[in-house]
Amino acid sequence: MTTPSVPAFPPSSSLRLPRLRRGAVQACISLLAFLLCVYAQSQPGAAAFGSEWLRDVFVKLRATDAPEPRIVVVDIDESSTAQLGPWPWPRARIADLVETLLGDYAVRGVALDILFSDAADPEGDARLAALSNHGPVVLAHAFDYMRERPVALRQGVLAHSPAAPPGAPVAALPATGFIANHAGLAGAPQVGNIGFVHDPDGVLRRLPLWTTFEGKRWPALSLALLACCSGQPAPAIDGPLQTRVDFRRDWSAYTVVTAAEVLERAYAREDFAGRLVLIGSSSLGQGDRVATPLGSNRPGLGVQAAMLSQLLDLQQGKAPARWPGATLALLFAAGSVLFAMFAFPRLSALTSVGLLGLISLAWVGLAYLASAHDPVFSVSGPLATSLFLLAFAVPYQWQVAQARSRHLLDTLRQYVAPSVVQQLLRSDMIDPLKPRQLEVTTLIADMEGYTTQVEALPVEEAARLTQAFLDCLTGPVIAHQGTLDKYTGDGLVAFWGAPLPEAHHADLALDAARAILARVEELSRQRSAAGYKPLRVRIGIESGPAMAGDFGTAFRSIYTAVGDSVNTASRLEQAARDYPHSAIIGPGTVALARRHQFLALGERILRGKGKPTPLFTFAPQA
Repeated sequence: MTTPSVPAFPPSSSLRLPRLRRGAVQACISLLAFLLCVYAQSQPGAAAFGSEWLRDVFVKLRATDAPEPRIVVVDIDESSTAQLGPWPWPRARIADLVETLLGDYAVRGVALDILFSDAADPEGDARLAALSNHGPVVLAHAFDYMRERPVALRQGVLAHSPAAPPGAPVAALPATGFIANHAGLAGAPQVGNIGFVHDPDGVLRRLPLWTTFEGKRWPALSLALLACCSGQPAPAIDGPLQTRVDFRRDWSAYTVVTAAEVLERAYAREDFAGRLVLIGSSSLGQGDRVATPLGSNRPGLGVQAAMLSQLLDLQQGKAPARWPGATLALLFAAGSVLFAMFAFPRLSALTSVGLLGLISLAWVGLAYLASAHDPVFSVSGPLATSLFLLAFAVPYQWQVAQARSRHLLDTLRQYVAPSVVQQLLRSDMIDPLKPRQLEVTTLIADMEGYTTQVEALPVEEAARLTQAFLDCLTGPVIAHQGTLDKYTGDGLVAFWGAPLPEAHHADLALDAARAILARVEELSRQRSAAGYKPLRVRIGIESGPAMAGDFGTAFRSIYTAVGDSVNTASRLEQAARDYPHSAIIGPGTVALARRHQFLALGERILRGKGKPTPLFTFAPQA
């Protein structure tokens, strides 16, 4: 028998350096994806990567209209101005409104979300001054924070800055100007800031709880009302210069009454007794409308009510416990990156995209929960990580998978059944060609009397005979998921159980052997009818451990199997010369077969064996 050369392909050892490069690229992509989340967490309050938009969605989902029993909002709305006269009202009417709330309704304190920058009716101004100087009344200042304004605001007279409660932060948001009340109200001991800085997209999400101007500090209106009139110490606020308003309660959650109804005493005393009151306006005509996460045109008075409710929760221990949101985001992003590094090389690109989608959905759910417990961290950081992985890691892994597929296809397409190649491409083996110890069944087939058959034939006919005979051998091997090791001139070597383990490798090899016998018999019948000599195939089959893999060199490589069971199969094929049976089967295959019957042929000492080997062939079929 002669052994023709086999097609060469790169040995697996030649792939080690590219694999190292692929690993380095994958590590770099993963590191950059994680650093993207780190960057997002280092920008507290930033709108980067849609963090604020996602938080706005969470706010809307979380908002409730469950009643807020601690606050009353007195609204100078359109119905009140239609009934009592247009704005601005006389100061005496404002004083009547405050006195009615404090006297007739026994509220705990009143904060005015209104500025009185110019003096008006003397009696009314005097009454307001007396109420603010001696009663639980908080007046308002509006600080300005715009540094680009050509002329700084200086309107009215600032009241004395109140003493900061114990535990108040030293840091405060610097202001550049103010609109304050007129000089007659400058002696008020309780004043609060109603100025704010909206985000770059025009949405008001935060309020400065403390403002500094010319070395003095003022609290926000809601914080001043809480410190003045709640009956408990104001909570220590620890956090950034501006505090996120959680907007947990929508406008409909508050007890909102009109100023006209209060002056008419339309409610019972117990409806308002002991509550904190905010007086302001939701009227479009007064222009106190702002964009918030709950909508693009909301009452500014509602922002003050939301902050007051939030501070009351904090004071009474009802605020959500603090979570380390940034740490959760970083851990989630790191886990996503590590999972991607492990899973993507083993998955298709489409599956990887689907997994990234599931990971992103999982984070959105976790971020929804965490956002209520940490108002600062970037809720979209891990989503940016997933997007980066989608943009770079998935295409890269697809490219790597394509290169790996081409290598496997180039290597195995002519030697392994297509179904086995597809299984290899879907498997998670890093190098399926690497030599491994496997349980295999080897089939060796050869044409008996090949030289006699072809020596009298012209070269072209001899070539056609050889090709037709090898087709009879190869077709059944591939059809029954075998691996074609090599051609041996007029025969072949094939095995089952490698490169992928196969539980039924013995039965598959036996199925292929029966099909080979049938096809050779048909070819022999056709040639005999044409006047040629009949053909006979000799087959040896044995099962056992073998080392299967790429055993090539730097010059040429071949996927093959080596081991004692392979040698035994070769000896069985040679032994078929002395038997009338075309297929001689070893005891290892007989022991593993489940779908075939056998005929024992006795024992024989095979070449290279020290003791007799039991031989078998196929039992006659009924």
